[in-house]
Amino acid sequence: MGVDRDQPFLLPPSLSDWLPADHLAWFILDAVAELDLTEFVKAYRADGRGGAAHDPSMMAALLLYAYCTGVVSSRKIETACQVDVAFRVVAGNLLPDHTTIARFRATHADALAGLFTQVLAMCAEAGLVKVGTIAVDGTKIAVSASLDANRTREAITKQVEELIAAAAATDASEDHVLGDGVRGNEFAEHLRDRTSRRARLAAAKARLDAADAARQVEYEAHLAERDAKEQAAGKKLRGRKPKPPAEKAPQGNAPKVNTTDPESRMMPIRNGWVQGYNAQAVATETQIIIAAEVTQDTGDKTQLASMIDATGRHLAAAGVTDPVKVVLADAGYCSEVVLAGLPTDGPDYYLAARNMRHGKPRVGSRGPLPADATLLDRMDRKVSRKAGRAHYNKRKWIIEPVFGQIKAGRGIRSFTRRGLHAAQAEWKLIAITHNLQKLHRHQLAVAASPATTS
Repeated sequence: MGVDRDQPFLLPPSLSDWLPADHLAWFILDAVAELDLTEFVKAYRADGRGGAAHDPSMMAALLLYAYCTGVVSSRKIETACQVDVAFRVVAGNLLPDHTTIARFRATHADALAGLFTQVLAMCAEAGLVKVGTIAVDGTKIAVSASLDANRTREAITKQVEELIAAAAATDASEDHVLGDGVRGNEFAEHLRDRTSRRARLAAAKARLDAADAARQVEYEAHLAERDAKEQAAGKKLRGRKPKPPAEKAPQGNAPKVNTTDPESRMMPIRNGWVQGYNAQAVATETQIIIAAEVTQDTGDKTQLASMIDATGRHLAAAGVTDPVKVVLADAGYCSEVVLAGLPTDGPDYYLAARNMRHGKPRVGSRGPLPADATLLDRMDRKVSRKAGRAHYNKRKWIIEPVFGQIKAGRGIRSFTRRGLHAAQAEWKLIAITHNLQKLHRHQLAVAASPATTS
């Protein structure tokens, strides 16, 4: 029997017939209908001037569904609205172009990020936010900037001088041919590429200057602290004096800044380096993300306190009053300074004091601790014991799968927009859609359970 693709519809088609009732697209539409979108609506004119905008609820649902399915490129979202049935359902058979989609994402970045606590409240209402034990970790997310775009101060200065010299030569040549003050048919100055390049280079150089100034202040404070200790002890301290910042960096390893995305950093990963940001997350035992932040720091040593603070804020905003009892984190978060700053009246912390995959405990798992045991030694003993290992081992199936589901499952390995603020907002959007997927699967499981079907 042949296929007749020219057969017209005998009845008007209905979007409700295009997808099964339990499809993720319908769930996203239902979820958006429950969200407060006031912040989105505020950005639109109400005086009737200008062209009509797409419904912000439709655009928000479209972005949420796209990120749930790992489609983050505005051009790919535009194409999906034409060829993918689920996208067409979410968009209501409208066809927003990629410029509109990208502009909506940029304009409403803060409003989209603000949906985090609302979705977290939905998860809490469904019983998914159990904060007895939580885990914190970080992952490196790339940006659309090349590692080759990193420049030292000397390279930036040289490039700026070359651009200025080229501009002067061009101006002199045009003055000779066209006459003084006659511009001809060239582009306006603000549209010339070299001007934008000079602006980016100037911004990059300013960041290096600020970083150098901060390092100099830190160096001088270190010297003052050292002198004070020597005067108090009445003798010189052992070891070499710290070198000035200008002498500290070895040749060929001078500080660099990226001229494409100056706020991003060169981040170390297992197989080399990536230009991007350090994305932090805190998750529950049900793998619900309860805090998501982005930092420029390449390591995690200073992130624990800020992530626990963010966790408290988000849980309170979502109406979750249960206290966090146990916090888990790997060796990247552990140091003497971090352990000394842990509150005595807060959660119980289990932090790896070393790489738990290699070697024996620092001080052993049995016997009395040495009298001079450090905080690291005490934490190592705590985590090395049977009860401590039982707690700490939960970390690998609480937080690590979250990053796997985002990066491997959805294929989201880079941010679409540049700048720290944009990365912050997009990481929240990624976390929101992760939680929405968990909530959708939970509802499917509840619907399929015998107690529900009987």
